[in-house]
Amino acid sequence: MFFASKRSLLRGLMGLSLAALSALPIAAHAADASAPDTLIRQLSLETIEAVKADKAIQGGDVQKIVQLVDSKVMPHVNFQRMTASAVGRYWRQANPEQQKRLQEEFKALLMRTYAGALTQVKEQTVALKPLRASPDDTEVVVRTEVRGKGDAIQLDYRLEKSSGVWKIYDVNVLGIWLADQYRNSFAQEIGANGIDGLIKALADRNAKAGGPAAAKS
Repeated sequence: MFFASKRSLLRGLMGLSLAALSALPIAAHAADASAPDTLIRQLSLETIEAVKADKAIQGGDVQKIVQLVDSKVMPHVNFQRMTASAVGRYWRQANPEQQKRLQEEFKALLMRTYAGALTQVKEQTVALKPLRASPDDTEVVVRTEVRGKGDAIQLDYRLEKSSGVWKIYDVNVLGIWLADQYRNSFAQEIGANGIDGLIKALADRNAKAGGPAAAKS
């Protein structure tokens, strides 16, 4: 199942990618979303410093992580598109209420699954690779490396430009895109029990982990 335990290494790496989207300090100035690589650079730098400075985040405080995500990060993420990509072809079959519930429960799953990995952020730094894009592109991939002890970790972001603003809609760690990681298992659940079955499975998993409402906006 999609909510079964993953290999600890993959969980840690995906958690690190989530950290790069979540742990911004409350007092930080608004990230510049006018250029995709500028946005990722600023989010990454603020994230690393925030994690190092905040004992609650280092301890995996889910409530605080969710607060930071909602107040600072979600304006820079197209989470509807991220959820739709994970759900795949079934997304269009879901009614608006089902789509809303899927986004809520998927967000809760991500927060709780990977929050513990924030404790692994110690002396890491983030290096951006050259951006391969033209000025007219509306979708780009910003490639980065997380560097610390051991081998560098590939950490890439897919971004889209809408109304002149760049937003993140997928994350890649070591060649695995977040949406791809869940798509097949989500499809299997929907095939067996329908869209409501997937929502229930997600909600049940989140409830066992401490309650899904914590990650709802």
